[in-house]
Amino acid sequence: MSRWQQQGSLWSLTPPQPRGLVEFIGGSYLAASPQLSYRRLLEALSRRGLAIRAFSYVPGFDHQDQANGAWKAFRRARETAPLGPQPPGQGWKPLRLGHSLGCKLHLLAPDNGRGSGALVALSFNNFSADRSIPLLAEIAPRFGFTSEFSPSPSETLRLVASSYRQAQNLLIQFRSDGLDQSPRLLAALQERAGDQSQLVELPGDHLTPASAGLRQNVLGAWADDPKRVQEIEQLADRISGWPERP
Repeated sequence: MSRWQQQGSLWSLTPPQPRGLVEFIGGSYLAASPQLSYRRLLEALSRRGLAIRAFSYVPGFDHQDQANGAWKAFRRARETAPLGPQPPGQGWKPLRLGHSLGCKLHLLAPDNGRGSGALVALSFNNFSADRSIPLLAEIAPRFGFTSEFSPSPSETLRLVASSYRQAQNLLIQFRSDGLDQSPRLLAALQERAGDQSQLVELPGDHLTPASAGLRQNVLGAWADDPKRVQEIEQLADRISGWPERP
């Protein structure tokens, strides 16, 4: 297995002969160290022949600015660190992969999805700031200010319906995930002409993409739950097979 390498805000994992490229953005504070918190999933994708580039960030209120930063970092890496001869089909047109807030950042990319081969959105989450940060709703009125993510949840869905141009989107909702808002995203995507988005449900919860990697890093391989490992492998199969070919 190749080793993780850091280049600025990106962590990269490249198999010997990659057949495709995944550009990954994680959710909330898990994304500060994606090579650790999403290790099991991303390494499973690498074993399937996919080169991985994972964006590291700490979330703020300006999601559009962070989406722009991630998109620029991915583009710079494609230009300065090419992966070799392009595979047939989509070439190095990346599969964009997001978890929770990371889905929103991919959807807000300044190219409106045109530069991607497809998107896989895991546990899409688009809550307001006071729902995401409960203390904010309590203290903001006391200090006479209000704050919301930019763009707001409603504006995000409006932008998806009006401006997002990628037709191939796989939305994955986990069965025990109380934070998932994938059906709302699907409704916005389906407002567009020619949309080919799909929503599937898999076993797991909101932390399924991250939890196995976290446990392994903290407690060692002996702490792996076989059920969780199986869920990760099933998830990696779904992601690596998208978009589905006839």
